[in-house]
Amino acid sequence: MFYDEQGRLRSLPASWTDVDAPDVVTVTSQGRALLRADDLAVLSALIGEIRLRHKWVRQCVK
Repeated sequence: MFYDEQGRLRSLPASWTDVDAPDVVTVTSQGRALLRADDLAVLSALIGEIRLRHKWVRQCVK
């Protein structure tokens, strides 16, 4: 967490900083992997949820 220029308390994921130890997958892939498998699983679930909501909205509009 940190304070921005306006004095508001902000936060960002520790994985975006050097606070946590390096991720084992990132170190092992030597920079070749853009995303970790667990991040891809979360992204896939989010996309699936968005698709379901989009279908539901289209059905309600008809």
